[in-house]
Formats: sequence, C-alpha cells, structure tokens
Amino acid sequence: MGVGVGVGVSVDMNNPRLQSGGVKMEKTMKIRLIALSIMSATVLFSGCTNPHWSDGPVQEGTVSFQGRSIWYRIVGADKPGIPLLALHGGPGAPHDYLESIEALADERPVIFYDQLGCGNSDRTNDSTLWTIDYFVEELAAVRKELGLKKVHILGQSWGSMLAVEYILREKPSGIKSLILAGPCMSTDRWVADQANWVSQLPDSLRQVITDCEASGDFAHPAYQEALMVFYHLHVCRLDPWPDCINRTFEKFGQEVYQYMWGPSEFSLTGTLNGWDRTEDLAKIDIPTLFTCGEFDEATPETTEYYHSKMPGSEIHVFMGASHNHHLESQKEFLQVVRDFLFRVVNFPRVVNF
Repeated sequence: MGVGVGVGVSVDMNNPRLQSGGVKMEKTMKIRLIALSIMSATVLFSGCTNPHWSDGPVQEGTVSFQGRSIWYRIVGADKPGIPLLALHGGPGAPHDYLESIEALADERPVIFYDQLGCGNSDRTNDSTLWTIDYFVEELAAVRKELGLKKVHILGQSWGSMLAVEYILREKPSGIKSLILAGPCMSTDRWVADQANWVSQLPDSLRQVITDCEASGDFAHPAYQEALMVFYHLHVCRLDPWPDCINRTFEKFGQEVYQYMWGPSEFSLTGTLNGWDRTEDLAKIDIPTLFTCGEFDEATPETTEYYHSKMPGSEIHVFMGASHNHHLESQKEFLQVVRDFLFRVVNFPRVVNF
C-alpha cells in the first residue's frame, strides 16, 4: 500500500523547521537519530504536553545490573491488574515518548525503564555491551528485580525486536501477552520499506538523500532537511512534535544507536544488519497484538506479513498515523490495547484474526 507525499498530510517546504538555516545542526542530528527508532484523526491531537498521564502513585528507582544503574518508573503500582512492561525503541531512544500509555495505569501498573546508554540510565563507552545478548539479559534482570512474575510486554520499534528475542531466547514463564507496536522482525525488510517510502518523495529530496548517502555526508544541511520531511510523514505526523518526543531527543543515546543500527535511517551498517526473526514467530505461543500506522515505517503490508507468520495473533492498523501511532491516535490506541488485554485475561480462548 504505497502512499505518496501529500496524501493525508501537507508538507510546507517553507516551514522554518525544514530549512537548513533554521535548524541548529546539533538538534537536527538528534532528531535524525531518534526518528530511527528501531528503532495518529490524522493528527489533531496536540501531543504529550503534560509530563504525567496518570494520577496514580509513581515509583522511580534503579536496578543494578552488571555494576551499572538501570532507571525505572512504575505508574499505578497500587492497581490490581497484571502489570504492563514497556520496551522503548532505538536502540537508544529513552522511554519518554511512550509515556502516554501511562493512561493504562488506571487498571494496572505500567512500568518503563531506560536501557543502558540512554535516558536516565547509566551511559557507557564499552561497545561490547551494546548487543542483543546484553539487552535481553538486562530485560530479564529488570523483570526479576521488580518481581514481575506475571506481565504483559509492549515493545515499540526496536523494543519489539527486544521482546521477541527475550521470548525466543529465555523462554520465560508468566508472559501473558505481547504488543508489538511499529514492529521490526526483519531489518532487511525494514530497510526495503524505507527505500519504498523514499521513492515516493519529490525528486529533489530523493536526489539529495541518494547523493549524501553515497558520499557519507549525513550532516549536510540538505540531507537533514530531506530527512525532516520524511520524519513528518512516517515517524510522527503531529505538528508540532509533542514535548515527550523532544525529551526523548534530549536524552537520546546516539552512540548505542550508531553502533547497533548505523548513521542514518536508510543506512544499516551496525550490528543489527541482517537480523531476522520472521520464521521464528510461529514458535511464540503467546497472545500477540501487532499495531502500525497507515504511513508507518513499519508498513501495514510488512506488519500484516508478520501477523501471518504468527497463528492466532491480531493486528490493528491506525489510519492516518505513522510510527508513533500511540501518540497520533492516542484514544484509539489506548482502547485497542485495553480491549486486547481484557480479552487475553478474561477470554483466553477467544482469538481475533
């Protein structure tokens, strides 16, 4: 389902935010990197301007893992429902942009944590720790320390990769469901989908991207300008971008992102190159919901393909939305997740196809 530029969104090429002279390079680089989170009413919602979505009790602390501090936040710790653990994208995109799902804490504890190298957790220059092995072990340690014997897991973008790796490697008990939002189950397929989106950009922008990628000049102002257009189409279609995304930018882990993914959205040169768990999805016998936006980097076609590989899983596509459909279509997203969690707990034999 290819979607051309100008369908469902208008991009003002004279917008100062898309002008190379109007954006400081340091901020633009952070925007470029966070948008690669591997990691929605078309966007009338103004975004997460309130830093807290729930009035319930909040607990914050750290888990010590391999001598480093991993920060966590629990909202609604007093609620009786099975906890929901959120895995952020990136790698290196801290939890802030996911905070709207705190609204689910009226029924259950909602837990966030920032992975090593970003956000409120420790930073490190030790690239030997920037591996799938490490992040799976970190997830297991956080879950054990917080006593999450029964838990739902929501993984967004790179968080979906981490969730699937955790299930397949650890075979943990007590996982009641998976929610894979803007999922990536194959980095090759992800890159191909971005190439398809890029092919639908205006010729001038497409040429800039091609030239700068070929020369490796990822900091060129024209390249940054072209990427901003892409991001407003396929990463977050809210205008202006909400404060929670800006806070994620400010605490973004550029080093871990560049090491594991690469220098840009379209250049996969990091250690995740060639990662693919598509054919292993059938091994996961856990109720699973796939979600994506109509204009998502995780395209509806690819997300449907993943869904087809996991018998009994469910899928929901948010029309008019993109990669951050949990923000763009906030009310719809929360209701879809609530309904899914309700069915999982109360009608475990009922599956929607």
